[in-house]
Amino acid sequence: MTAPASPLAARFAGRLNGSGGARDGEILVVAVSGGVDSVALLHLLRFTPGLPDVTLVAAHVDHAMRPGSRGDAAWVSGLCRAWGVTAEIRRLDPAPLTEAEARTARYAVLEEVRAKHGAHQVLTAHHADDQAETVLFRALRGTGLRGLRGIPERRAPAVWRPLLPFDRDDIVGYAARVGLSWREDPTNAGGFARNVIRHEVLPLVERTVAAGARRALRGLARRARDDEAAWRSLEGEILARVDAREEAEGYSLDRRALLALHPAVRARVIRGLVRRLGGTLHDTGTRLAVEFTRAGSSGGKLSLGAGIWLRRDLERLGVVRGEAPVVDRPVVVAEPGQGRLRAVLGGRTYDVAWSTGTGDATTGSREPSPEGQSFAVARVAFPLTVRSWRPGDRMRLAYGSKKLKKLFLEARVAAGERARVPVLVDAAGSVLWVPGVARSVEQAPAGDAVHIHLHITHAESD
Repeated sequence: MTAPASPLAARFAGRLNGSGGARDGEILVVAVSGGVDSVALLHLLRFTPGLPDVTLVAAHVDHAMRPGSRGDAAWVSGLCRAWGVTAEIRRLDPAPLTEAEARTARYAVLEEVRAKHGAHQVLTAHHADDQAETVLFRALRGTGLRGLRGIPERRAPAVWRPLLPFDRDDIVGYAARVGLSWREDPTNAGGFARNVIRHEVLPLVERTVAAGARRALRGLARRARDDEAAWRSLEGEILARVDAREEAEGYSLDRRALLALHPAVRARVIRGLVRRLGGTLHDTGTRLAVEFTRAGSSGGKLSLGAGIWLRRDLERLGVVRGEAPVVDRPVVVAEPGQGRLRAVLGGRTYDVAWSTGTGDATTGSREPSPEGQSFAVARVAFPLTVRSWRPGDRMRLAYGSKKLKKLFLEARVAAGERARVPVLVDAAGSVLWVPGVARSVEQAPAGDAVHIHLHITHAESD
């Protein structure tokens, strides 16, 4: 059986033979529900002259969500036998509870069938009216620009929707012209939101507000896709401008450079990074995030949902995943002597070595350095502990006592790094030394006094 010549068949052939279409020798999986759209798609692929020489596999997913679904599966199976097409019939067990679950399960089955047959693509029968209904549905639910793009022609990993440019009236007209029969899904007439849009809202709008509403909605989707493509073409340049860096926890960027951008661009940057981490940032969250980039204080953070945080560390902003609590492993030096242990502070590992002696502690191998300091044994209270910073920690300096938090700020230690900096304290809780930041003016060895020398260096983790 060859399909009679028709404008729709000619246009369809052009798409199949065009760039990105199908090639001789390929295997194509066709999703066939039994409705008019999918039956027309299978007929076009099977009987339109001049198409590439492909092998067709029809995949029918019985969602088992309504009485009569087994009858649809049997009907599709019989249609495929009549047309000489291999059929894969799958029934879901257990049945999905929602439309969203059904959609996820359906695409999983289609991909399974594709893998089984080594097929190149999965074809579905979404058309232009589906596109218009989707755009209106999403707009009414408050979607952003990405949502207004509607149904993409391609979906990963290998889904193609070749009927997307075609109106449903043209498809139904084709089906009637070639004498097709099909199954009507009774749920399509029910009160689901999409059915209300399809059967009530759009017809009313086209009768009373705008005769070309469907065409206008499809145009809106096309413009939204163009705008998103334009943004993607510039995104890399903008991320480079704000010095965006991928890090273990997520991403960091230069706050001052970000603030130089228009707030709407700032919002795009943050939403894009959140998306890369698997989250979604909606209107309220976006507004709060943009405001935080301007007014958030160093050390502060804002939850963006889904375990993702926006935080400020001095003039760097981080878009990071929430971490599991890190268990510290401090080192305790119980008494003067010699030893070596490993400390884990904020997830970072340090080698801690110590030795005790007499003589001039400021010469030779015990010269003070960013990694090594000596203290008079008689002037410190044992045990000594190498641990993480705690709020309220203070150090005695030549000009008086100062909080470690201020010393960290002066040393430009970012808030996110402070828990990873080793702090040496004695039994009384006095802070003796913070490597690379400062040491106390007290407890310094003099002359031939007995002293303990500590050496703290960053090490590879265990």
